[in-house]
Amino acid sequence: MEKRRRRAHWLRDFLCGVLIGAGAILPGVSGGVLAVVFDVYRPFMEMLTRPRKAVPQYWRMLIPLGLGWAAGFMGIAKGISAAMSLSDAVTYWLFIGLIAGTAPSLFREAGKEGRSSAAWGSFLLCAAAVFAGLFYVSRVVHVQVEPSFWWYNFCGALWGMGVVIPGMTSSSMMMALGLYQPMLEGLARLDFLVLSAALPGMFLTIALLARLVTWFFRRHYAVAFHGILGFVMASTLVIIPTDYTGPGEIALSAVLCAAGFGLAFFLARMDKRGEETKKR
Repeated sequence: MEKRRRRAHWLRDFLCGVLIGAGAILPGVSGGVLAVVFDVYRPFMEMLTRPRKAVPQYWRMLIPLGLGWAAGFMGIAKGISAAMSLSDAVTYWLFIGLIAGTAPSLFREAGKEGRSSAAWGSFLLCAAAVFAGLFYVSRVVHVQVEPSFWWYNFCGALWGMGVVIPGMTSSSMMMALGLYQPMLEGLARLDFLVLSAALPGMFLTIALLARLVTWFFRRHYAVAFHGILGFVMASTLVIIPTDYTGPGEIALSAVLCAAGFGLAFFLARMDKRGEETKKR
C-alpha cells in the first residue's frame, strides 16, 4: 500500500512538473501560477531559501518534479509549437481547463488565513494590473528586436521571474518583442546559443528573487495569495481565444478544456487522498 502511494505521488509530481514547464512556454500561462495551483510552489521556494531544512523534507518531490519540468520545458517545446501551428485556440483551451480545474483549491488556499479588506484589495489591484498590462503588451505595443545572446538571456530572466512570481506571463512579453518564436524553435532543436543564454539567465533570476518573494509570503500571506488569485483570473481571461476556424475547432476546444479540467481534478483528488492517508 505504501509503495503504491509513493508511486502515485511520484507520477503526480512528474505530471505537475511537465505541466509547469509547459506552462512557462505557453503564452498567457504562468508556470508559477501552475506551481501554486498544484501545491508545489511553497516547497519549491523553501528549498531555494532554506535548503538545509527543506531538502530533507521535500527531496522525494524534487526528483520527479525536476524531471517533469525539464520534459515540459524542453521536450514539449516542439510539440507546443506544432500544436499551436495547427490550432492555437485548442492549445489555449487545454491550459484554461487545467487552471479552471484547480481554481477552487486555489481559492481555499488563499483564504486559509482569512480574507481581509487588504487581501480583497490585493486581488482587485493585481487582477486589473495584469489584465491591463497583458492587453497593452499583446494589442498596443509593436516592438520587434533582433534575437541575440543578450536578448535570449533577457528571455531566460523573464522565464525565471515567471517561476518565482506567480501570475507573471513572460511569454506574452516575448511575443510582443518578436522573441517568442525564435526562442521556442531554439529550445525545440536544442540550439546551444539559446540554451547557453536562456538557462543561466533563468536560474540566476530565480536565485536572486526567491528570498524576497518568500519573505513577502511569510509577512503578508493573505494579501500575497489573493494577489495570486487575481493574477490567475486575469491571465486566464486574457488568453481566452475569440477566433475559430469553424464548429470543429470549437468542439475540439471544448473537449480539450474538459480533459484539462479532468486532469487537474484528478491531481487534486490524488493530493487529497494522500493527505487523508497521512492523517490516519
